[in-house]
Amino acid sequence: MTAFPQRPHLPTTESAVAAIREIAREYGRELTVGDDIGADQTSRRTAAGAFVVLDPDGSLPHEAYVEVSGSPAVAVHLFPEDDAKITVDGVTFEDVPRDSVPAFLRSVYGGVAYVKGRFFPPSQWLVVPLPGDETYKELVLMGLTPWLAGRFRDHRG
Repeated sequence: MTAFPQRPHLPTTESAVAAIREIAREYGRELTVGDDIGADQTSRRTAAGAFVVLDPDGSLPHEAYVEVSGSPAVAVHLFPEDDAKITVDGVTFEDVPRDSVPAFLRSVYGGVAYVKGRFFPPSQWLVVPLPGDETYKELVLMGLTPWLAGRFRDHRG
């Protein structure tokens, strides 16, 4: 049985942004970060009252939107609830655990991610395998971009 290294725990949005910065540096990419801080600013805090900044427990929720330069086009929306939405060349992966974001990006930038296609029923999926038994797969709803087309694998069936 092969043991995979434990993913580092990213307890905060800021720790996840720092991990994304490190990956961007490793792959020679730049990033832009937008931050929303406070219950009245974060996208999932619609139940917060007007001008309420803190959560009921007194904490300050923080979410960030990160865009990474280059091809493929990558955007990461980090939420205070320990998850993220990652978009790769127009393909959106919802509910990725925050701790899995660095491994996900390394799979994309390291050439491990691929597009799986089938003739019947006709479909194309972006598959992002991570170390261990974690794999993310999303339907490609639009045409293949040059980056997606370069990762295409034909699966008959």
